[in-house]
Amino acid sequence: MDSRRSRPMPILDRGLSKGKTEVNLSTFSFLFSEIIQYSHNRVQSVHELNTKLADLGRFVGFRVVDLLFVREKNSRRETRLIGMLMFIKTVLWKSLFGKEADNLEQQRDNENTYYIIEKEPVINKFISVPKELKANLNCASFAAGIVEAALEACNFPAKVTAHWHKGTTLIIKFQDSVIIRDKAMEAR
Repeated sequence: MDSRRSRPMPILDRGLSKGKTEVNLSTFSFLFSEIIQYSHNRVQSVHELNTKLADLGRFVGFRVVDLLFVREKNSRRETRLIGMLMFIKTVLWKSLFGKEADNLEQQRDNENTYYIIEKEPVINKFISVPKELKANLNCASFAAGIVEAALEACNFPAKVTAHWHKGTTLIIKFQDSVIIRDKAMEAR
């Protein structure tokens, strides 16, 4: 018997599989609810809870962006600002939430600020927030952390926050260096 046939292929020599891209919605909502409860028990204010959720999202964002570029872009990262934002709106959002984000807009009077708008985010769908916290707590802070980490990992440093407006809006404020670099690339 040939010993080459009986040995399994080492894991590092195997190709990347597409993997299952869908997670059962009830499983996701249960796990996310537990994350919120866990975080809520360890903070003193709503602002701290939003920050904690964003920090947890950052763990996901740093890992998922690498995986998506390998799967979707053949390891080619975006170098232009609009290309990166479109990648987040389409590929990243679809991978995480099963559909593209509803809208991507730039603030009219500020070229550093963009909005990702999701009318009914899956992340907030099954979360019941008490009325006294409704104005201040947005569990989409978790998604904001994911987006912020993905942008940072691709060298587009920005601050991303979640707000209640037109559903849920992620406000992305890029550092001035990102805009200067993008304009320089555009001039070439």
